[in-house]
Amino acid sequence: MSQESDKTRVTVEIHNKSYTIVGNEPASRVMLVAELVDQKMNEMHQHNPSLDTSRLAVLTAVNTTNDYLKLKEEYASLLGALKKKEDK
Repeated sequence: MSQESDKTRVTVEIHNKSYTIVGNEPASRVMLVAELVDQKMNEMHQHNPSLDTSRLAVLTAVNTTNDYLKLKEEYASLLGALKKKEDK
């Protein structure tokens, strides 16, 4: 059995366009991620209705990456606080 046949293939809709996503994640995970991206793009579109899809996608990616970095920093801070507490 080839590795390609082990991959999950899911068609999702993001900002009124269909995309086929192929990967190793379960279909439910791919659908959840696509739903969150769609929600974020629609939110960005409400605030910036004049943006074309490409610019909207970049703005969504920038905002999502910023959110991710904030969470990563908070996680590291919490791990540091936990380690200090354990060291006492």
